[in-house]
Amino acid sequence: MSDTAVRLAGVTKTFGDHTAVSDFDLEIPRGTILGLLGPNGSGKTTTIRMMMAILLPDRGTVELLGAFPDFERRARVGYLPEERGVYEKMKVLEQLVFLGEIRGMERKIVRVRAMEWLERLDLGEWADKKVQALSKGMQQKVQFIGTVLHNPDLLILDEPFSGLDPINQEVLESIVLEERERGTTVLFSTHLMEQAERICERVCLISKSRKVLDGDLREIKRRERSGVVALEFEGDDGWLSRLGMTGVERVGYAHHLTLGPRTDGDRILAAAVAEGVSLRRFELLEPSLREIFVRHAGDAPSEPALRAAGGAR
Repeated sequence: MSDTAVRLAGVTKTFGDHTAVSDFDLEIPRGTILGLLGPNGSGKTTTIRMMMAILLPDRGTVELLGAFPDFERRARVGYLPEERGVYEKMKVLEQLVFLGEIRGMERKIVRVRAMEWLERLDLGEWADKKVQALSKGMQQKVQFIGTVLHNPDLLILDEPFSGLDPINQEVLESIVLEERERGTTVLFSTHLMEQAERICERVCLISKSRKVLDGDLREIKRRERSGVVALEFEGDDGWLSRLGMTGVERVGYAHHLTLGPRTDGDRILAAAVAEGVSLRRFELLEPSLREIFVRHAGDAPSEPALRAAGGAR
């Protein structure tokens, strides 16, 4: 069995004169959580649709779970598309049983599992209600249940947290992490950088149809360190002036110091010891995911901007 859940090599997709995805390479190791990040129109959803063979690339190759994404492999995927769709006239439990059965689950088993999920997401009392009676957020939770119901090997979630309140976002986050512990590979497309930073092991940043950065998030953040140290200490800060530090910035209780060729971290620590300074914090700051995106691709995506933009992704 391949160690790679998804592999794209040299993938390009155009629509008329518009290039949605350009010469795109990506490998997602099995059992990891990868965030596919970028603003509207960057090519995230087009990329996901090619993974699922909803669209075929003009050039390049796509492998899903070790081979071309045929029906058998797609059946092992839980796919939550950005464009939500429910059967509003069906009852909630009835719909989930239907979704489980078309993925090969036995009716008796899927009913039990669906009720367990409904209870967990506080939807148990709605099992026999028609889907149209549910709020948009509740309908989204039903769709999420339908996505994980068959214990897929790969979860592909396109903007899964959009429209949910913070409490339900946290609930779905915890489920994503549980799926990862179960061995499931998770790919989710999002514009919520802070959320991706909390739960992703790997990230792929896309801007204007091209990949701008891809890899292990911790390694990326280490590489992108900005050379700023945060210090918290007791007493006055005169010793920093004597050390020759310039550009010292106060941020809350901390002093942020920009390092230079003659002011590395070791020298600052040695000076603090020599001055008898009582340090409470000494931290080489890593940039946020949003800062990294801006550094490589310009403006980072923001929720209001994405809502205003609409259209293709």
